[in-house]
Amino acid sequence: MSKKITGAKQLIKKQNMELMTVTPLTDKQAVCFESYSSGKSQVLKGSAGTGKTFIAMYQAFDEILNSKKRYRRIVIVRSAVATRDIGHLPGTIEEKGAIYELAYKGICNELFGRGDAYGLMKKVGAIDFMLTSYVRGITLDETIVIVDEFQNLTNHELDSIMTRLGKKSKIIFCGDTIQSDLTRSVEKNNDAFFKVIDGLTKDFETHTFEPEDIVRSGLVKRYIKERDQNH
Repeated sequence: MSKKITGAKQLIKKQNMELMTVTPLTDKQAVCFESYSSGKSQVLKGSAGTGKTFIAMYQAFDEILNSKKRYRRIVIVRSAVATRDIGHLPGTIEEKGAIYELAYKGICNELFGRGDAYGLMKKVGAIDFMLTSYVRGITLDETIVIVDEFQNLTNHELDSIMTRLGKKSKIIFCGDTIQSDLTRSVEKNNDAFFKVIDGLTKDFETHTFEPEDIVRSGLVKRYIKERDQNH
């Protein structure tokens, strides 16, 4: 067994931590849970607020902690694309990425019911975070890779991440094409990449979430449905 898996399990035992039990809130989430158990990589796309990233992180942690498969860590990857230009970010690589890491820190802390869970899991190597700018030249073995906000990644970035997968690894793509923050039309079109993924039926399953699947709040659900009707 990988030392890092052992370290995560020892951490949970030592700190009296426990991964919360998450059950599907919608039919589409239930399909995703069943699909994940098949062992295939996943594409979760569609409306904001449907729990795509949350269930991806839960399932990844659950598998690392409870499965006999030798996944030793979770690696979350996303692009450093902001909704508006905020200028040059000073600092180290870790400092530059910290702002984009906050959402995953929050999810991890919620899943384990304590405010320091993400930091502890990161310390023992059970989870890591990186920006797409720094994925080239690495190999991700025995890793569950979660690519979040994929709508902000170019074909080149998606290809770079996909070709980093090593032995005994899987990948989960999460995103909402409506929310793309890329400004150039040539960058926005990552259809070519996902057309290739659609052809890998032995390796991937794709799930599309609709406004009816939104669980974040009733207001968000009503807003997105109204927004879509007026477009």
